[in-house]
Amino acid sequence: MSDDRTPPARPDPRQLKLEIDADTAKGRFANAAIVTHTDDAFFLDFALAYPRQPVRVLSRIITSPQHAKALLRTLADNVARYEQRLGTIPERPLPTPHDPDGSN
Repeated sequence: MSDDRTPPARPDPRQLKLEIDADTAKGRFANAAIVTHTDDAFFLDFALAYPRQPVRVLSRIITSPQHAKALLRTLADNVARYEQRLGTIPERPLPTPHDPDGSN
């Protein structure tokens, strides 16, 4: 008989068990994001933009300033790790007010 006094492992509090329905798990493609804020909330509108078409918002996320800052840090960390593995992600210039659809 062993005298194992090791306490049981505690779950990592940083790991979340996510539940997601099948439709949400499919995801949606967005090629534009518009971010605005008030004193107590950030609004992230994810949209689909086609040339010469109205930009269609597909999803709006409303979050606290603290969560917005954590999201910024998490995205920066993930982009850095992606680029370490796969190389620099090329950036495209943002459309100007005179070129709203990105074409010349």
